[in-house]
Parts: sequence; structure tokens; C-alpha cells
Amino acid sequence: MTRESSASPLIFGGDAQSPRAALPVLPPLALYIHIPWCVRKCPYCDFNSHTASLVLPEEEYVDALLADLDQDLHAVYGRELSSIFFGGGTPSLFSAQALGRLLQGVEQRIPFAHDIEITLEANPGTFEQDKFVAYRALGINRLSIGIQSFQPEKLKALGRIHNGDEAVRAAGMARQAGFDNFNLDLMHGLPDQSLDDALNDLRTAIALKPTHLSWYQLTLEPNTVFWNQPPTLPEDDTLWDIQEAGQALLAEHGYVQYEVSAYAQPGRAARHNLNYWSFGDFIGIGAGAHGKLSHPDGRIVRTWKTRLPKDYLNPAKSFKAGEKALTNDEMPFEFLMNALRLTEGVEARLYPERTGMPLESLAESRLEAEQSGLLQVEPSRLVATERGQLFLNDLLQNFLN
Repeated sequence: MTRESSASPLIFGGDAQSPRAALPVLPPLALYIHIPWCVRKCPYCDFNSHTASLVLPEEEYVDALLADLDQDLHAVYGRELSSIFFGGGTPSLFSAQALGRLLQGVEQRIPFAHDIEITLEANPGTFEQDKFVAYRALGINRLSIGIQSFQPEKLKALGRIHNGDEAVRAAGMARQAGFDNFNLDLMHGLPDQSLDDALNDLRTAIALKPTHLSWYQLTLEPNTVFWNQPPTLPEDDTLWDIQEAGQALLAEHGYVQYEVSAYAQPGRAARHNLNYWSFGDFIGIGAGAHGKLSHPDGRIVRTWKTRLPKDYLNPAKSFKAGEKALTNDEMPFEFLMNALRLTEGVEARLYPERTGMPLESLAESRLEAEQSGLLQVEPSRLVATERGQLFLNDLLQNFLN
């Protein structure tokens, strides 16, 4: 398949007050692969996911993904991949044969780091033990399993297709298949959820001994069923109690919070996501995928791909829907909206290294954020205070031009 991309011109923003330097060292490079199909669209989900037909176009979609990647190769020549993440949708709907052909094609185009992390999102009820074994044999070495809750009434309210027993079995099957590194996705603040309900879900998840837990509050997002037909959610006081008690329970069992909603055993933080949050680079391929690539001359370009699967698979249409080069004015917010999600922030030197902008260009906004008690007074790091973590949007307003 051959396609021409109608790329928009790159705009390299700059001004005399804050020149942007060339980047002496490019950040780590990751690959995000979006597989947009699900068995059923959940009412809270605002991701680019679509109900699958009885037969998925696996072969055609793998061909399209590799052709899409080919169009980005010129920007990453000579670099290697530190991580790959299959997101969706439900990537575990694809066969191991299709994913194997895709991974082989990717490695032929971009070399893999010797310790590459390869994560696959999976949902209970969309796999069998044999499938997990086959995924592990491909070199996929990390799973992220979408549990959300173990309680029947909560799963029903969320529109999930699995039950609590299937969720428990999924974790066991992952371990039996050889995955010694896996994440469980769990929500709190669910419709009519009590403190005890939330903590029981969390205790059940902890008992399965995942190396990583994504534990986050349900939010009502535009363009979802829940947005148009909102369920009854817990009161703010209950949400606060859940958050405090849940964090204490996770810490008690050795899960360290390293990001707003991410908790991991020591040394098991998700490397792919750490790369996002530290302003690393990533290629995005697949329907609706986003990417961000740095160039040695200092340009940093964000891209996004055609959203609808039927358009993405249409040879008459371009894979790329758009691209934008970040300007100097946008750089502080772009960098810090990621870095400040990390509970320990980042070393201050990372800002000039990853953006080409002098650290002094943050001085005025940084001082205001420190005086408001949202940013720690720590010259060698950029890190939110505990209050700043709770009011992250307010903190980021200081850096929004």
C-alpha cells in the first residue's frame, strides 16, 4: 500500500528573548500502536474505540500500520525503540499471529533496545490461556489488564463484559503464561460506590500481586453515554475518603505512588509512560494515534493520525490527519503538564535538555507557583507540592501563556 501524506508546513517558533537551542541528545524513543476495536463500547469511555465486527480486518490493519510507520521513519533514523505499547480499544482481540507479524515488521524498520518493554492492553473475557502464552512467546513482556471493578453491580453499571471471577482468573493466567510484570487497571468513585466498596476492590486487586496498579477516579467525559446520561456518583466527601484510605492501603502493601494515578512495586514503574511524562519521544501509529518527535535542530513536532478505522484503511486517504510544531510560548506548559504529574517531578536540567529552552525562561512563572504553595522550592528539581498534586490544573495555569 502506498500513500502520500499531505503534511502541513512546520512552524519553528522563536523569539529574541528566549532562543531555542539545538538538542545535543535526543530523548528516548517509544512506539504507541493503536488498535481501535472493542467487543462493546463502554459508557464512560472517550478513547478512540469502535465496536468490532464479527471478523476483524487483522491483515489489512497490520499492513496499514507498517505503511503508516514507514512514513515516520525519516524522522527517527539511527534511533532505537525503548518501549512499545499496544493500546486501544482492546488489542487482545487481535491474534498472536497478527501481532507477531506486526512486531517483526517494526523491528525490521527500527532496532529494539536489548531491554525493550513491550506492553499489551487486555480485557478479561477477551482471551484464553493459550493466547496469553502465545503473546509472551512473541516478546511481549508486560500486560495491562482492564479490570475496573470486581463487583457485579459496578461492572454492570460500567458496561463491562466480564465478571469478577474472570478478572481474578485473568491475573492468574497472565502469571502462568510467564508474565512477571503486569498492571491492573482499577477505577474508584463509581456509581453509588461506598468507601467499603472501593477498598474491597482494591484489596482484591492487591491480593493478585500485580507489579503495577493504575487506580484512578471515574470522570464524566464529553462525547460519552455517561456525559449525556450521568449516573449518580459518590459525594465529594466520600471521594476524598476513598482517595486517602486507598493511598494508605496501597502504601501499606509496598505500592509506591509515582504518578497521579499510578502505583508500582519498587523498580516496576511503567517505562513507556515514564517516557511520556518526562517529555520523551514517541511515534504514534494506528487510527487516531498521537505522536511527538524531537529533531536535532530543536524542532519538536506533535502529530495525529486519521481517527476513523474505515478512513485509516482507505488507500485514498492519508494516514496523517495533522501535525504541529511547538512554539517557544507553548513549551513550558507542554513540558510541565507531563512532568508535574510525577510525584517526584523531574530534574530541572531536563527542561533545557528536552526543550532546547533555557531554564531561566521559567523563572517568573516558577516563582509565582512556589509562592502559591503549589510548586516546591527546590532549585535542582521541578516538582509539585502535595497541594500542587491535588490542584494540578491550577499549578499548570502559571505556565500557560
